[in-house]
Parts: sequence; structure tokens; C-alpha cells
Amino acid sequence: MSNGSLNSLTKHGTVLGHPSGLFVLFFTEMWERFSYYGMRALLVIFLIGAIDVENPGWGWEREDALSLLGTYALMVYLTPIMGGYIADRMIGYRSAVVIGALLMTLGHASMAVETPLFLYIGIGFLIFGNGFFKPNMTSIISKMYENFPEKKDGAYTIFYMGVNAGAFLGIMLCGYLGEKVAWSFGFGLAGIFMFLGMLQFYFAKPIFDGIGDKPESTTDEELEIPEGDKLNPFTLLDKILIGAFVVLSVIWIFNDPLSKIGEIPILPGGAEGTVANSVILTALVAFLVLLISRLTRYTPLVRDKMIAVAIFAFFTVFFWASFEQAAGSMAIFAKDYTSRALAGNTAMIFKVVDTIITIIPLAIITWVLYSLFRMTYKKITLSNIILGLSFVIIWGIVIYKLMREFSNTGTEVPATWFAILNSLFIIMFAPLFSRWWESKYNPSAAVKYGIGLSLLGVGFGFLVFGSLSIPQGAETAAVSMIWLILAYLFHTLGELCLSPVGLSYLSKLVPGRMIAFMFGIWYLAIAIGNKLAHFMGGKIDAIVSQYSLSTFFLIFTIVPIASGLLVMALNPLLKRLMHGVR
Repeated sequence: MSNGSLNSLTKHGTVLGHPSGLFVLFFTEMWERFSYYGMRALLVIFLIGAIDVENPGWGWEREDALSLLGTYALMVYLTPIMGGYIADRMIGYRSAVVIGALLMTLGHASMAVETPLFLYIGIGFLIFGNGFFKPNMTSIISKMYENFPEKKDGAYTIFYMGVNAGAFLGIMLCGYLGEKVAWSFGFGLAGIFMFLGMLQFYFAKPIFDGIGDKPESTTDEELEIPEGDKLNPFTLLDKILIGAFVVLSVIWIFNDPLSKIGEIPILPGGAEGTVANSVILTALVAFLVLLISRLTRYTPLVRDKMIAVAIFAFFTVFFWASFEQAAGSMAIFAKDYTSRALAGNTAMIFKVVDTIITIIPLAIITWVLYSLFRMTYKKITLSNIILGLSFVIIWGIVIYKLMREFSNTGTEVPATWFAILNSLFIIMFAPLFSRWWESKYNPSAAVKYGIGLSLLGVGFGFLVFGSLSIPQGAETAAVSMIWLILAYLFHTLGELCLSPVGLSYLSKLVPGRMIAFMFGIWYLAIAIGNKLAHFMGGKIDAIVSQYSLSTFFLIFTIVPIASGLLVMALNPLLKRLMHGVR
């Protein structure tokens, strides 16, 4: 790498050894994650909240709230396929990010109105806005480091910290204002920072030097095909199978919440009738036929590697189907079954700990902001002024929160507070796992998956044990917070084993010309996992009334551990299919 080429990357100055543009993306992503996780932490708790209290919710049934959350979470992972395609061929990455941020701002603003119509309008804006935003931020980083692959891992690590910083602050502050002040304040705050993040990114355009503009299109004839390989164009049958899968899946996806919430089913028999089950089963069969028929047309080497990716994607469904209980059944457990009222010394200890874990991360991020200011203030002045204003507001809300809490003798821990533990534990443990993966003790992909799934199951095991004292059919209880804290700890450790690993192996195993298609398959697996998570989570009342809450969480203990043991048993097969890729 020549000095000239390095200068082209860093000519606008560096922060922590990386170009300033990376940190513009860092803060833009941070505000987007702030808004996404802040809203998601509130949604179910708001919908199921009692209607006869000072800060009333809507009194929805738990199954209805989780059905809506499941459809939202599924669509959030499917629309990036559309958004990435449009950005790549029509409008460019940066324009797509701005459009996505604007749509999400409108979505949060709609939800702050707190009426059913505006709730659905807001969720629609958020789904499509996320589709434009999510895939194109990482595409800009990829383009920025296109000629500097040795620095790309470090860049994505920094970017990932922005993701977790945003999730941490969003859940804490939107959750606090929503639960303790007014729901509309929580939803509205998410929208304010999404809007400021959009403006900050838009006015930072000069620092990108054309990165993120619409890329030139590439025809099949211009692709470099490895010797012995071949293109595998979609046949008429492929297109019919894709159409059948998409149409039937969309019908089933929207039939679920419509039949439960609005009692206006698309399919006879509602969400779980014979017709609905037949529709989703037919959709899955169409997808499997498509996948198998395409795999058989590739050369043996490519086929083997793609089969390995498909196996990992299959187990990814099981991981997210359990892990995403955090936004659904675990939020319900925190709200209705956990002892959150603290008094005396216990309350003071919590307030001090909460203050420390709020102030220290925010101070570190503010220091990064100051470093960015020093390098870029004259080049992107307006962008930096908007970013600085955002942090003034954040610090103001944090000071208000702390003063309000310390002025009271006791406290009630917000139900949303527990969701910040995932981001906190990631920040704490990610460096240790990174060193593990770089050491001679780095396990194979299948073993990492097995460990991740097993740790996830152990986390639910703590909830099983903690809820043993809750009687059958109970709608409220007051068990110790420690069980929820331990569950989040082990879930995060499992996530660190599995989540970053999957995308890494996908990029190594799949030929470059097929990476977009396989990323689509991967996001489809995560989307199915998310929908399945809240579909199963919606059964919490039925299982608790017939059996117990421990039985409900036992399902999510056994399934991940069994899946983890199975994928580790497949380790020899997966090693052969991967043909030496590590």
C-alpha cells in the first residue's frame, strides 16, 4: 500500500487511526439504533399496559402485541433486500440512507400520536425506512475501505460499537421517558434523534468524496467467473417458485396480526386455522424446492460451500427464535413477573450503579465526538453543529433523569432497563471473544454455533429456575431481578459466539457474484427467526394457564441446547463442505 493511496483514505483527517468519514457513519448509525431499539423496547410494554393508571397503555392482549411485533421484526429484515437493490441500481447508497432516515423519522413521529391508525402508519414508515437505511450504511464502509482490506475488520469493529452505543442509550432514555413520564415522549424522542442523525449525515456529504454515489452497473458478461464455474440464471420455474413463496408468505405474515388484532382475517379460520397452516407449509415447500434445485446446478465445490451456508442459516433460525424473546416474552417477564420496586440502601445502590453505567459510556462517546470535531469542524461545520446539539440534548436528558431519580427515596426499575444489559455486556465482553477467535484455541464454525446456542439455552434455564415459585396461571409475580440479569448475560455470550460469525463465514464461503443473493437468504433466515420468536412468545398466556411460566421458558432452554448439540455433531460434515475455509 503506497503513501499516496493511504492519503486518499485519510486526507480529511483521522480519528483513532481511521478516516473521519467512518465516524460520521458511526454517529449516524448510533442515532438510527437509538431510535430503533428505543422504540422496540417500549412497544410491547406500551401495548399491554393497563389503561387505568397514570401513564396508561392500551390494554392489548399479550398475544396480539407479540403478533404485531413479530410481523414488524420480520419485515425489518426483509426490506433491506429491496433497499439494497434500489440503492445499488438507481439512487446510490448515500441517498438511500437519507431517504431511509426521513421515513423512519416520520414513523416515530406517527407513533408519538398514540392512536391505532398512526401506530400502523408509523410501523409501515419504520419498516420501509429501515429497508433503505440498514444495508447501505455497511455498503458505504465497504466502498470506503475497498482498497484497504487490512483495515476493514477494525473499521467494522468501531462501527459495531456505534450500533451498541445507540442501542444502549436508546433503550435507557426512550424507555425511561416512556415508562416514567409519557409514552409519547419515548416514541417522540426516538424520532427527534433519527431526524438529527439524518441532517448530520446529509450535511457531511463533502467528507465522502463521492463514496456512496450510484455505482456503475455490471453485466453478466463483465463478471469474473472462476475456471470450471458457471453462471446459474433464474429459470421460469425458479421465478414461479419465488413468486409462490413471496405471495403465500406475505398473505400468512399479514393474516397473523390482522386476524388477532383487528379480527379481519385474510384466510378462513384465522391465524392458526387449517388454511393458514397449509399456506405457510406450501410456501416453505416452494422455497425448499427452489433452494435444492438451484444447488444441484452448481459445480461440486460451490455447491458444497452453499450447502454449508444453508445449514448455518437453518440453525440461525433457531437462535433468533429464542434470542428475540428479549423484545417480547422477556419484556413481559420484566414488567409483570419481576420485583422492580426498590427502597432504602438497595435503591441507592441501584441508582449509583445506573449512574455509572450511564455516565461512563456517554463520556467515552462524547470524547470520540470531540475528536471528530477537531478534525472536521471546518470541513463539515453544519453537520458537526447538529451532532453537537444532539449530544447537548442527550446530556440534558441524562442529567434530568439522574436528578429526578436521586430526589426520590426509593425507585422502580423500568421494565425496559433490563434490555440495555445486552449492549452493556457486548461492550464488556466483545474484546475477550475477539482475542479468543484470534488465538490458537479458535474453534471451528460448527463448534462456535454449538456454544452460542447452548449458552442461549442456559440463559433461559435461569428464567426456568427463577420462575419455579410462580403458580400456574399467575398473571403477575415478583421474583428477583438476578434471574433476568443472568439470562441477559448468557444470551449475550451466546450472541458473541454466533451472530458475528455467521456473516463472516457467509462472505468467505460464497462466490462474490452470488453474495447478494445469499445475503438475502441469510436475512430471510433471521426474519423467519424473528417472526417465529414472537409467534411462540404469543403462546405465553396459554402455556402459563395450562402448565406454568417455567414450562414456557423450558421450551426455549431445551430447543437451543438440543440445536447446539446437533450442529456440533455435524462438525465433521461441515468441515468437509467448507473445503478448508476457516
